[in-house]
Amino acid sequence: MVSFPGCKINLGLQVVSRRPDGYHNINTCFFPLAWSDVLEILPAPTFSFSQTGLTIPGDTDDNLCVKAYQLLKKDFKLPPIQMHLHKVVPLGAGLGGGSADGAHTLMMLNKTFQLNISNDQLLHYASMLGSDCAFFIGSRPALGTGRGEVLTDLDISLKGYYLTVIVPAIHVATADAYRRVVPKEPAEALRTIVSSPVTQWKTRLLNDFEPSMFQQHSAIGKLKAALYDAGAIYAAMSGSGSAVYGIFTGSTSLETIRGSMPGWSGWI
Repeated sequence: MVSFPGCKINLGLQVVSRRPDGYHNINTCFFPLAWSDVLEILPAPTFSFSQTGLTIPGDTDDNLCVKAYQLLKKDFKLPPIQMHLHKVVPLGAGLGGGSADGAHTLMMLNKTFQLNISNDQLLHYASMLGSDCAFFIGSRPALGTGRGEVLTDLDISLKGYYLTVIVPAIHVATADAYRRVVPKEPAEALRTIVSSPVTQWKTRLLNDFEPSMFQQHSAIGKLKAALYDAGAIYAAMSGSGSAVYGIFTGSTSLETIRGSMPGWSGWI
């Protein structure tokens, strides 16, 4: 079986408070993007995991695809599988590509081996893998609260707009980003803001990670400014960074932005 785990951007991200378990309570709108990895799972005599495309650092056992398999194996008699991931979505960019890979692994194992896991159970397993993994079970625009795992569908569409995502050659560790952010109660409900016209988002729809990330990595802030200079009606950093996106009413020249801001690894 082959699947295409996508990614997401965050439309606003409010870091509300630190929790007793060490995580943070947040408010954010997850919005899916059609930019994907490729994941293949096949029955095999012994378990194996292989990977091509962008290099994923660290121990294979820490990969969310492998963790998803081991998680279900605790509750179900899963046979060995051969799993191959072709990595396309950049890492450390705030796009949630790894979380999507883990969530798709859960869904693929459920279907391949007819485990009959309900959608609610899949959401539970996904939330055990990571805070935003649950979003990728449905991959629909959603308000994320709690750690990001409590999801409420939102009727938000960007149809008719052009979206540009720029990924600088900067890897941001989520844990480090949370250590630097200052939690605070939001001045306005995020749900209210994202329900307003996109033209009103610039001064209202904020990402609380931006001040500390822009201080640490000035290039990310310059990219956001470059998108506005190029005519974006809204621009922001996704998640804890480093990807920055701009929403436009018409097509724009990526070469113009690229010429003034060298040093990123990719864009769509």
